[in-house]
Amino acid sequence: MKTNKSFLKRLKVTKNGKIIGRKPGLNHFNAKTSRSKQLAQKRGQNFAMTGKEKSRFLPGLL
Repeated sequence: MKTNKSFLKRLKVTKNGKIIGRKPGLNHFNAKTSRSKQLAQKRGQNFAMTGKEKSRFLPGLL
């Protein structure tokens, strides 16, 4: 089965196998927020996926 490339571009798989994704809601309305909060939002968050979802979307990576 092929890897879903459009889905893969939105994720990063770390060396230990964790999946990091971008936090939602960061595209606009960021002018009012402080710089420290903007930088904190920029970090990715752990992306929870079941084994079935991993095998469906990321078969060659995990």
